[in-house]
Amino acid sequence: MPATTLIGLDIGSTSIRAVEATIVKDRPVINNFGQAFLPPGAVVGGVVKDDKAVTSALRQLWTSHSFTSKHVVLGVSHAQVIVREIDVSNLPPKELRQALPFLVRDALPLPVEQAVLDFYPLEKPGKKDTVHGLVVAAPKEAVIETVRAVEAAGLHVAQVDLACFAALRASAHLANDTEALLDIGANGTNIIVHTDGVPKIVRSVPRGGAEITKMVASRLGITSAEAETIKCRVGLKRDEDGGNAESAEVVAEAIRPLITEIRSSFNYFAAANPDARVKRLALVGGGALLPGLTEALTEQLGLPAFLSDPLQRVNDTRKGGRHDVLGRFRSSAAVSIGLTLGAT
Repeated sequence: MPATTLIGLDIGSTSIRAVEATIVKDRPVINNFGQAFLPPGAVVGGVVKDDKAVTSALRQLWTSHSFTSKHVVLGVSHAQVIVREIDVSNLPPKELRQALPFLVRDALPLPVEQAVLDFYPLEKPGKKDTVHGLVVAAPKEAVIETVRAVEAAGLHVAQVDLACFAALRASAHLANDTEALLDIGANGTNIIVHTDGVPKIVRSVPRGGAEITKMVASRLGITSAEAETIKCRVGLKRDEDGGNAESAEVVAEAIRPLITEIRSSFNYFAAANPDARVKRLALVGGGALLPGLTEALTEQLGLPAFLSDPLQRVNDTRKGGRHDVLGRFRSSAAVSIGLTLGAT
């Protein structure tokens, strides 16, 4: 099969990231990367609120970075995305897609008519009457609005994929055990507990880096720009002589609700899976770069935490060096990288 070129497109709350890759037999080869910033409020919780701003940013991104393709794999996220384990009838793929709304109607809290549905099998169907897997449901209108904004920029959405699955594909550490992947963004965090790459639970929490910036600005009486600088420079770390103690304490207070949500997710997983235990935390996303975060999570949750590398499963033939933007922003680009992996 001849190699094809696709672009993983991730539209976040503060910026848009695109990774262009040539899809070959073994793994994608990265050819290009670009990002464009969005004005505040253009995208909120995965929902496009200002389609013109998103479309304009996409046009600018394609013009300034000379992408060779207009075919994109679009990552979607939403606070109301639902991922649940379920058994469905073992049907051929085409028939299953048609029957899925009727098969999962009673398992979802939202009307199937208002949802985009997909099914992710967790086992090989074989000849059994049913197959066990994950049903994925996302609000249809939000997905449609995002696709419209993208296609208004002259692009073609070849596939739509869940952002949390894309991050998992790129960033999971596979070791025949159970791991939690945390994708921490500006306004939301995806918590994915998986066993050797197979997702077990997925939760979207409306907490992220922007919440920390807002509290730092409020508590210290400084501007949002100054608070962002302190958050990125100091984070949770105090100087040896006690300097930065006040700002580090404010950041620690701001991150506490997110840690509580993570702990709650682990407790839920443990109750449903008494024979499995989360062994470690893998972190990606812009918010994962908060200084001192991995140490704080390790201490408070009692699990080793580390910053994952989303480039581990792709080939990157670019020259790199000090001007390598993807190398510097790889954690934020986890979703767009993972979208190219899903297209193989």
